[in-house]
Amino acid sequence: MHVSADPSERYKVSEVFRDASAAGLTVCRTWAFSDGGDRALQISPGTYDESVFQGLDFVISEARKHGIRLILSFVNNYNDFGGKPQYAQWARNAGVQINSEDDFYTNHVLKDYYKNHIRRIVTRFNTLTKITYKDDPTIMAWELMNEPRCQTDYSGKTVNGWVQEMATFVKSLDRRHLLEIGMEGFYGDTMPKRKKVNPGYQVGTDFISNNLIREIDFTTIHAYPDIWLSGKSDNEQMAFMERWMSSHWDDARGILKKPLVIAEFGKSSKDPGYSLTARDLYMGDVYRDIYRFARTGGTMSGSLVWQLMAEGMDSYHDGYEIILSQNPSTAGIMSRQSHAMTDLPH
Repeated sequence: MHVSADPSERYKVSEVFRDASAAGLTVCRTWAFSDGGDRALQISPGTYDESVFQGLDFVISEARKHGIRLILSFVNNYNDFGGKPQYAQWARNAGVQINSEDDFYTNHVLKDYYKNHIRRIVTRFNTLTKITYKDDPTIMAWELMNEPRCQTDYSGKTVNGWVQEMATFVKSLDRRHLLEIGMEGFYGDTMPKRKKVNPGYQVGTDFISNNLIREIDFTTIHAYPDIWLSGKSDNEQMAFMERWMSSHWDDARGILKKPLVIAEFGKSSKDPGYSLTARDLYMGDVYRDIYRFARTGGTMSGSLVWQLMAEGMDSYHDGYEIILSQNPSTAGIMSRQSHAMTDLPH
C-alpha cells in the first residue's frame, strides 16, 4: 500500500505479484495500516487519506488479477509505519493519561481508536473492484497485529484479554474471513515446560492460551534465530529453528487443533558470514522440514518468507529482502517448495 499510494510506483506492486505468481506462490501478507508520518493511511484517529486507501484498493485488485490471496494486518507492534507507539501518542495529544505504549491493550480510548480502524478497513468499499473488503474472497485473512508484545505483563494474560476482545469484534463485523493474531510464537505461563523452547526470554504473549481463543482460526509463528541467537553458529541457529517449528507443530496439532503457518522467516544479508548460497541452503533446510511436517498430516499449512520486493524498492530494504527476478537460485527453491506443497493431498 505504501508503494502504490503513489500511482507512478504501482508497477512495482504488479511486478511482485507477477513474479510471485509465476513462482507458484499463492498468499501474500501485507500491511493494512500506516499510522501518522509519511504516506499515512490514518493521518490521525478516524481521519484517512483517500489516495492512500486507493493504494490499498489497488493492492487487492492486483492480487486478485494474479490469483493471489492476501493476509492483511491491522496495526504494528513497532513504530514502523506508526504502530502501537503512534496510537499512544495520539491519546497523549488528546489529553489521555498514558503510562506506556502497552496501554494499547487495556486503555479504552486506545482500544476504541483501534476498533474504529478495524471497522474502516473491513467495511471499505474498493474503488477498483467494487467489492467491500469484508465480502472479497481475494482477502484470505485478517491479522490483529504484527508481532504483539507486552513488556508490562510477560505472562501473556494482558495480551490474551485484548485478543479475545478484538477477535470477537472483528467477527462481529465479518464472519466470512479467517482471523489470526500475528504472533511470533513465544510461549507464556500456560505451559511452563514449553518456555525452554523460547530463545531465552518471554515477550508477553502465550502461544497456547492466545491461540485457544475460539475466534482465532489459525496459528502463526515467526522465526529469526539470526537475531534472537545472534553470535551463535549457523548450526546452533538451525537446531533452534528445527525445535521452534516442531514444538509449535506439535502444539497446533495436539492441543490447539488449528492450522499452523510459518508467517515470517528469512536470512539477512547483514548477518555475519552471509552469502546467497548460505541463504539458499538455510531456506532449503527450513522448507524440507515444513514439507516433511505437512506430508505427515496434521496442521502444517505453509510458510511465508520475509520479504519479497520488486526492483527499485531500496528504501524498504532491511537485509531480508528477496527480489525474485534478481535471485534465480532463491526463486527456484521457493518455486519448487510451493509446487511440492500444492501437490500434497489436502
